[in-house]
Amino acid sequence: MNIGRFTLSPVPALIVGIVAISFSAIFIKWSDAPASILGMYRLLITVLLMAPWMGRIVRREVRKFRPRDGGLIFLSGLFLGLHFLFWIESLRHTSVASSMIVLSLEPVFVAIGAYALFRERTGGTALLGMGMALVGTVLIGWGDIGLSKKAIYGDWLSLLGTLAVSVHMLIGQRICAYISAYVYSFLVFATAAGVLAVYNLAAGIEMVGYPPREWGIFLLLAVVPTVFGHLLFNSLLRRLGATTVAMSILGEPVGAIILAYLLLGEGITGYQGIGGLLTLAGLALFLKTKRSGPAVEEVAREPA
Repeated sequence: MNIGRFTLSPVPALIVGIVAISFSAIFIKWSDAPASILGMYRLLITVLLMAPWMGRIVRREVRKFRPRDGGLIFLSGLFLGLHFLFWIESLRHTSVASSMIVLSLEPVFVAIGAYALFRERTGGTALLGMGMALVGTVLIGWGDIGLSKKAIYGDWLSLLGTLAVSVHMLIGQRICAYISAYVYSFLVFATAAGVLAVYNLAAGIEMVGYPPREWGIFLLLAVVPTVFGHLLFNSLLRRLGATTVAMSILGEPVGAIILAYLLLGEGITGYQGIGGLLTLAGLALFLKTKRSGPAVEEVAREPA
């Protein structure tokens, strides 16, 4: 990754990205702002940070658009906005461990959707890994039933958020076959921020007047997990390939759970531990054997 004259080699860049996205859930837990506000400002600030470098690139890439691409960009942004709405709200009801492990099922849902839409086949070993991951999330949910109805509600919200971001990624898989992943991210981030702004207005949610501490968290969410997570991973796709970058997402729930223990004092139940290990093992097996198509190379995964 090149930042001006500074060059960061791939392995350190991957480590930076994993650590960065692991902080996403922690920043959200620190905030008292509504989920839709956190998602809106996270995306809006990221768009503003990207804007000075994107104007000419966007104009060039938009010329490649097909007639229906505008609608697909809107749908992708809509589902990304729904992802942030559901997933951020899930952290108000369940633990970081449960929410993050459920969110890690995204590659499985994307693979299912890719088969249904694009007929991308998945081998038997990958299917075994998918089954292990699904059983693991059931165990997490089963354990949270024992904790409270609030916790299982949070798990369901995380599942809805994961489904929403999977739709967003499947749309991106189609579009990023012929436009830059950076341009796709910029346009979709802007659209999703607009969707959440409309939601906040319609729901009568206060959009300003938050204390300085909250604005600091908004900025941290934009800079740390989005710029140094989402965009850094995108910059590594062509050098490392989608499979290597996608494997790095397995570090996100592990990092988030460790940070939640250290910074939030959250423990891990037996069901969460067993279910989490089973889910991560299944995902590792799945991602190791799954072969991504050329279009997927551009949009392996949007981290949380």
